[in-house]
Amino acid sequence: MEVMFILIGISLVFALGFLAAFIYSVIGGQYDDDYTPSVRILFDNPVKSSSHQNNDKCK
Repeated sequence: MEVMFILIGISLVFALGFLAAFIYSVIGGQYDDDYTPSVRILFDNPVKSSSHQNNDKCK
């Protein structure tokens, strides 16, 4: 039974360590995306075809 308490304690220490590392990386800007918004304007949106053109293709 003592082993269970030790293992639970160790797992809590590891979990808190990973949580602290995650919070540190979020605060440090690790997950900030500065590249995608500046490049998004370079890609065209697909042109939507009108319903008249769709009817001609179905015949």
